[in-house]
Amino acid sequence: MSSVYRPRRSVLAVPGSSRKMIDKAKGLPADEIFLDLEDAVAPLAKQEARATVADALAEDGWGDQIKVVRVNDWTTEWTYADVVEVVGRAGADLDAILLPKVPDASHVQALDLLLTQIEKANGLEVGRIGIEPQIENAIGLTNIDAIATASPRVQTLVFGPADFMASINMRTLVVGEQPDGYDRGDAYHHILMTILLAARAHRVQAIDGPYLQIRDIEAFRRSAQRTAALGFDGKWVLHPTQIEAANEVFSPRQGDYDRAELILDAYEFHTSAAGGGRGAVMLGDEMIDEASRKMALVISAKGRAAGMKRNTDFVRPDAG
Repeated sequence: MSSVYRPRRSVLAVPGSSRKMIDKAKGLPADEIFLDLEDAVAPLAKQEARATVADALAEDGWGDQIKVVRVNDWTTEWTYADVVEVVGRAGADLDAILLPKVPDASHVQALDLLLTQIEKANGLEVGRIGIEPQIENAIGLTNIDAIATASPRVQTLVFGPADFMASINMRTLVVGEQPDGYDRGDAYHHILMTILLAARAHRVQAIDGPYLQIRDIEAFRRSAQRTAALGFDGKWVLHPTQIEAANEVFSPRQGDYDRAELILDAYEFHTSAAGGGRGAVMLGDEMIDEASRKMALVISAKGRAAGMKRNTDFVRPDAG
């Protein structure tokens, strides 16, 4: 994973076969945009969609979005051609490949090897293009640690709820909502925490999947708040109307961001020689120490990456 934190609060899915939707996506404030060659493209349109995606990536007009392409999974006949054509033609303008339905490390390793060959053949920087494995079934979840460490290219672990729900026979057709009869707790909690713990253990990002009722923004917000509260980095959005809510929910609250920056400034001063070289000090009514600094660093990094500005400054005791 790159040492530079790039936010993925909102990850916009765009059908790779729709040039109109791709062009519209260029101006949207989503942190990441992935052009889909898998579920959003019919089998007869796969070949044409590859060319559409490669052409679009190589054109001007993109902003600072992370640009990703979701290829088809390795059990299909399309994966190899997806990767070869898109990366061969537009690899310099691509940040990562989203690989769906990953059951074990071998699928990530195969993509890594293919990417390396294409990069070498086309004079691209070897290893720059990342991989985003999508966890969409029970076997993938059981192998998640091996998947997360299968390649240094792995940048995120992505939850694919619809296919996952089908793989475990969950009794619901509403993606993202609790199944009928599950009236206490959260039916997805174990799945989400397993993905999150693997992501944190191996220093990659954790991304929640989509909420399919695209007109119900409040329901989308509730779904996003659930995974943001756990510590996920972002969530898929299927429609531009969901972007603002995702960016808001997965950004630190202003008060939390201000407090994090205050803790970092205060801790830096008080642990210095000028501040007395102390390891634990009081900041208002709260004692802060090295653990406080680590927690504050997480919030600060996300806030800064999201372009947030602090409202409170730490005033050193010896200032003035």
